[in-house]
Amino acid sequence: MTLDKIELFEGLPEDQLESLAQHMRQRVYPAGAIVVNEGDEAHGMFIVDTGALKVFVTEENGKEVTLSLLGPEDYFGELALLDEAPRSASVITVEKTTLLQISRADFNEVITANPACMQIIMRNLVGRIRELTDNVRALALIDVFGRISRVFDSMAEPEGDMRIIRRRMTQQDLANLVGASREMVNRILRELVAGDYIEIHHQYMLLKRKLPARW
Repeated sequence: MTLDKIELFEGLPEDQLESLAQHMRQRVYPAGAIVVNEGDEAHGMFIVDTGALKVFVTEENGKEVTLSLLGPEDYFGELALLDEAPRSASVITVEKTTLLQISRADFNEVITANPACMQIIMRNLVGRIRELTDNVRALALIDVFGRISRVFDSMAEPEGDMRIIRRRMTQQDLANLVGASREMVNRILRELVAGDYIEIHHQYMLLKRKLPARW
């Protein structure tokens, strides 16, 4: 994997990307492995090379809330490059996963050699924050079907005349992502299948045509 594909590092000069790449450490995790725990001390960020992961938090009553699903070229823990606060969420592998880790110390070493690059990093982080703000707004203002449609749009990739979601996702994962019950999500998915809008397979989901504006 080349770092120019990673959103956080878009715009960095080639020599800075190469310096960061030289400091990356590869780590391989089996399915079901906890990579970081909420509240852990943080020392750096992770980039997904292969595999799939789930980011989640646990409420006081023990209920688990999924924040996002990650796949190749996604990343997490980037705030640890800038501060020493503990991890704000837990991350678990969904399948065998290879991660590339960049420590805070190595990141600072590379950036210190070219301080102007920090402006690029900060600009990209602001874009990430705006995206998170949009997600929060969607949870507050858009109905469940609209949130599901939004999640599908964010994950889908072109596949001929259709689109495909290659990340394995349970109905409960999707329900947690959109802040709804699994029963509601199940009902919507069944009707989308019946309407020939989507096909659900074990490892992927096919979006056969544009989803309706309303459910």
